[in-house]
Amino acid sequence: MNTRRTFLQQTGCLTGAALLPTTLTAEETASSTAISTLKPGEGKLLGKAKVVGEFNETAKKFRLDATGPKARDFTLKMVWAPERQRALFCGANHNVPHRINDAWEFDLTTMTWSMLYAPDLPRDYTGIGKDFSDVVYKDGILMTKRGGPAIIAHSWWGLAYDPVDKAMLLMNTWVTDRKKSVEQLGGDPKTLDESAPLWAFYPQTGTWKALPTPPPYPKAPFGGMLEYVPELKGTIWHTNNWQMQATWLYDRKSNTWKDLKENGDKKVFEKQAPQPEQIGYYDPHRKLLVVHRHYDTFHYDIAKNAWSQVRAGNKEDGKTPYGHDARSIFYEDTTNKGGLLFHFESDRFWWYSPDKVTWTPLTPTGDPIPKGSKRLGYFDPRHQVFVILADTTVWAFRPPKMG
Repeated sequence: MNTRRTFLQQTGCLTGAALLPTTLTAEETASSTAISTLKPGEGKLLGKAKVVGEFNETAKKFRLDATGPKARDFTLKMVWAPERQRALFCGANHNVPHRINDAWEFDLTTMTWSMLYAPDLPRDYTGIGKDFSDVVYKDGILMTKRGGPAIIAHSWWGLAYDPVDKAMLLMNTWVTDRKKSVEQLGGDPKTLDESAPLWAFYPQTGTWKALPTPPPYPKAPFGGMLEYVPELKGTIWHTNNWQMQATWLYDRKSNTWKDLKENGDKKVFEKQAPQPEQIGYYDPHRKLLVVHRHYDTFHYDIAKNAWSQVRAGNKEDGKTPYGHDARSIFYEDTTNKGGLLFHFESDRFWWYSPDKVTWTPLTPTGDPIPKGSKRLGYFDPRHQVFVILADTTVWAFRPPKMG
């Protein structure tokens, strides 16, 4: 067994492995020490992350073995896997330089980007690519011979993690001409599955799985929100525009969808619920979905089954960040039981108080935030820091005490 494979087994990148390394290198120990010594309100450069995986030709073509996944157009969201203590990522670019179905995991403890699923052949904007020799049509689904999605979408904010099923969920909706693609493969377009294009990725085994369901099921417009809600024992899918005005609940155990019929009135829902391009998180302390869309802030109360617009801001007020799924990320700050939003274009942090319904700008001390046009970020509950990833450069910010 070679050194790379040994490391992959230790870090959980191969089938059946989920344990962290029992010992850290000197470099990893140094980064862990740097994290532990971060003061409230301070940001620090932690160094360069390793990139590991069994890279195929597609991965090497796009230098994923050197850079890791990088952010992708309208694909910024990372999701936390609590039992693995790591953050997961997947989703496609608009078209350039690639549209691929790879899946990744980042471990701050060992400063490692791990490719859990090497990409199948690249796809084009509206079809299954110039070379679709790896694509099959099975049970109404276009998939690859390895079981991955042959259609791969932006994640927008339609990415979630189901801690019960231990799977990353992607609402995989895209403009691909599916009927034409099926005909290319010699299939019958009339047999296409028409349910919501939900896919699961299982990091433990490094495998994808399509999740077609019986009716009823929601529509899947671009730019919706997918989020696991423990109290509902499932994952909500939400959009509010002319294509769909509803919040649905997916039950993985029964593999069924349910329209929650929130607010009880479509006209009320239209005014009170966020429209697409929203970003947000689930607040387990207040049993709320906290969502920000452009300059407006919304709450979804689980007990009341109701959306409400709690704040209306504007560009000029100086008191409101810009929320957009291609420009900002917004996660729970588990340290302060609030929300932390980072706006990439301004390199600015904002802290949100769900109780006071106020936004507070934060200016980290210490090392400057690394620059880059393809950055990712997430909040790491294990280390209580917000992480910014510029390719393999890792920067961490410990939020100040907020009330």
